[in-house]
Amino acid sequence: MKELSLHILDIAQNSIVANATQIGITVNEDGAKNTLTIVLEDNGVGMSPEVLKKVIDPFTTSRTTRRVGMGLPLLNDACRQTGGALLVESTQGKGTKVTATLGLKHIDRQPMGDIAGVIVLLVSANTQINFTYQHTRNGKFYIFSSEEVKEVLGEIPLNSPDVIRLMRELIQSNLDEL
Repeated sequence: MKELSLHILDIAQNSIVANATQIGITVNEDGAKNTLTIVLEDNGVGMSPEVLKKVIDPFTTSRTTRRVGMGLPLLNDACRQTGGALLVESTQGKGTKVTATLGLKHIDRQPMGDIAGVIVLLVSANTQINFTYQHTRNGKFYIFSSEEVKEVLGEIPLNSPDVIRLMRELIQSNLDEL
């Protein structure tokens, strides 16, 4: 994966497969500390301690259609290339938290990519899941909540083309202001 937003998409997809009903995505850009921290937290089924120990091994996967799982190992490599680290915490029956820390200004850090597009894709394709996205840049922050959008829209579906366009514009314009 060449962009961090694609890593976020991949991990969020894992949360969806794990039957999460709440998925929180937090991105924190801290110029003073030269860190970029990405946290994904869900209330899915979680992982057993045995699976958790092997989660960054590319030959460990819960999928039955293939024998490798590349998402977390690739994110781990992306973190390590910038002097950062990947931490995965999980409790069976409670959920999983993935924290990726990268060097913000490191020359090898992957670009963020289209994070607004990824958030809108997740929300519009999984309307039954409540997504929260918080992005902080040097102390200023923006929070998007699909649950709040649902409340405002009432019966209008999150996956209608006009709503998708408006959510993307809303997220992107708020990110541009950070």
